[in-house]
Amino acid sequence: MKLYAYCLVEDLDGLDTTTRGISDGAVRLLPVDEFAVLVSNFDSDTVAVTRDHALAHAAVVRSVLDRTTPLPFRFGTLVTEQQLRSYISARKPALHTRFELVRGCVEMSVKIIREVSTGTGMTEAQVAITSGTTFLQEKRRELLGNELKAEDASEISTWLHEQVEDLIRDEQVTARPSEKLVVAAAHLVERDKIPQYKQILALAKEKRPELHFLFSGPWPPYSFANIELEFKSQFGVS
Repeated sequence: MKLYAYCLVEDLDGLDTTTRGISDGAVRLLPVDEFAVLVSNFDSDTVAVTRDHALAHAAVVRSVLDRTTPLPFRFGTLVTEQQLRSYISARKPALHTRFELVRGCVEMSVKIIREVSTGTGMTEAQVAITSGTTFLQEKRRELLGNELKAEDASEISTWLHEQVEDLIRDEQVTARPSEKLVVAAAHLVERDKIPQYKQILALAKEKRPELHFLFSGPWPPYSFANIELEFKSQFGVS
């Protein structure tokens, strides 16, 4: 019998309610050394990637968020109990370090969107290439536009960091200068700083009316867990 592993936790003695996981499996707390793992039994070698399974995985991890800060495992992680115990035993120092980073925190998400233009004052859909000369002119404008977009994305990313740097413990930022979603950021925020963090972002939004902002959270620290089960069965996802 395989185990489906949802997340690793510390300082949690039991579950508040009967939680159902993947394929409606009963979730239980498996103590391993000074940690514990939320697991459920799973009788197959693969986990189908479906909306229901993804929601079940997320719901189990989120079910303990009010009581502790979990380190989520990747969706589809299937292991035996012995593999799980061996993994944790071999990686105790790294796991302690990771818990020290995320303890008492949650993940907040910020996405910044802007209208993509060609750099010529026209949207991409409005650019019509009607001749070879026009094509070369437009390619030159496109290259210059891409450079400006990259500089713009870097500026926005730096600006966002400056707004919240005193309120975050860590961050993961991706800049996408060629897309409307120009910056995607995950911030690791201490729970008691969330109200101040939200207030700062609300003020930041007013400073940049040319940008569109999407905020979400709090979430378990998926972007900061950085734990992998190095078993062949981890990749048993269909």
